[in-house]
Amino acid sequence: MWGIVSGSNSIWLPSSLSAFACSTTWPSSGVICCRQQGEGVLGGTVVGIDVGTTKICTLVAEVDDEGRLRIVGAGVVPSRGLRKGVIVSVDDAAAAIQASIEKAERMSGYKIESAYVGVAGSHIQSLNTRGVVAIGRGDRPITQDDVDRAMEAAQAVAVPHNRQIIHAIPRGFSLDEQEGIRDPIGLMGYRLEVEAHLVTGAVTSLRNLASCVEAAGIEITAMVLQPLASAEAVLRPEEREMGVVLVDAGGGTVDVAIFIEGSIWHSLVLPIGGNHVTNDIAIGLRIPFDLAEELKCRHGHAIAEAVAPDEVVEVRSFAQGPERLVSRRELAAIVEARAEEICEMVLREIKRSGYDGLLPAGVVLTGGTADLEGLVELGQRLLGLPVRVGVPDDIEGLDESIRGPAFATSVGILLWGLRHDSEQGRRRDRRERRPRFLDWLKELLPR
Repeated sequence: MWGIVSGSNSIWLPSSLSAFACSTTWPSSGVICCRQQGEGVLGGTVVGIDVGTTKICTLVAEVDDEGRLRIVGAGVVPSRGLRKGVIVSVDDAAAAIQASIEKAERMSGYKIESAYVGVAGSHIQSLNTRGVVAIGRGDRPITQDDVDRAMEAAQAVAVPHNRQIIHAIPRGFSLDEQEGIRDPIGLMGYRLEVEAHLVTGAVTSLRNLASCVEAAGIEITAMVLQPLASAEAVLRPEEREMGVVLVDAGGGTVDVAIFIEGSIWHSLVLPIGGNHVTNDIAIGLRIPFDLAEELKCRHGHAIAEAVAPDEVVEVRSFAQGPERLVSRRELAAIVEARAEEICEMVLREIKRSGYDGLLPAGVVLTGGTADLEGLVELGQRLLGLPVRVGVPDDIEGLDESIRGPAFATSVGILLWGLRHDSEQGRRRDRRERRPRFLDWLKELLPR
């Protein structure tokens, strides 16, 4: 399902709208191309909205006939109405989202109607489950319907009434106790089992986010867990296979996701982020928050000992008085204390997951806080793993201003939407396709 855009180019409608698209009134400036899900996702457009604690970013991308993205519009505005990734003021958040959308529309020349929307916040939880289904007498190959039934069984868990499943992701399959199967479709067997990773969110938080986006006149195509989106933008295939930790350090939260054997095995959101570092600086140096943020970005360092003791920076206080000099090492000491706390929290979660011995690819650090000088070295020392900074790459149209780790989630939402729609189409095609040899095979098997 695509985010809908209208303008001088075609309008691609998500499958949920295709049943009544022809009776819907659209601006006459665009050509309406109704396309059922699975009939092809190339040559269209995709829209993603990253609603974060520090910024809201709307990206519009065109998709060429080979499935490559080219970003044609971006709208980035300061965030309002959010705290730690959660909506605290619907009116403020909706206004900021609207402003971001309008900027992206002006730049791209499209009228945005729907989009994929990133979701995070401390209300996010995850768990691993199993689902088992019988295939029958073993006289036919496994179909997409069988896989769907297994995934439905994996989701048949006691989810509290105030929580909603956002994602159900297969980690791997077993067929007649044979493990390590990535794609069981077409194989013969009696018993199919799937290991799945479920991500849930608080119903009220999800509804509040949906209300803000819809108040801005946008229909939500799907919600995307932000660390899943970031992984699409910055993780390499070999890292996913070997075992890697994605740490997306934003302003209000730190999102952690562990990938092993190509799939996500563990995910969580920590209620701490770069804004906590900024707040510590503001309190410690008795300066306004916006100045503390500027100091953090321009002069901050995560390792105080790496800063020369005679380095100083000029700062102004709340009062309109002369600027004063502050030791940069003192600034770094404030930053280091909070950065250490964040690293220790991440390490505890890695150990709690039980997968700490399965991560040879180490840690990929992304998000706005990843730009903090010295954080990679501090992370390597405290986590005991190799650490690198992940940035979006190989995306045409990425302006330098949105090429850094702070925009990994924004770009990743587009990539997730593209891949998700392609997979939906493949699943539908598989479901409709009947194996040619099935009847012949049934004749050979004993009845």
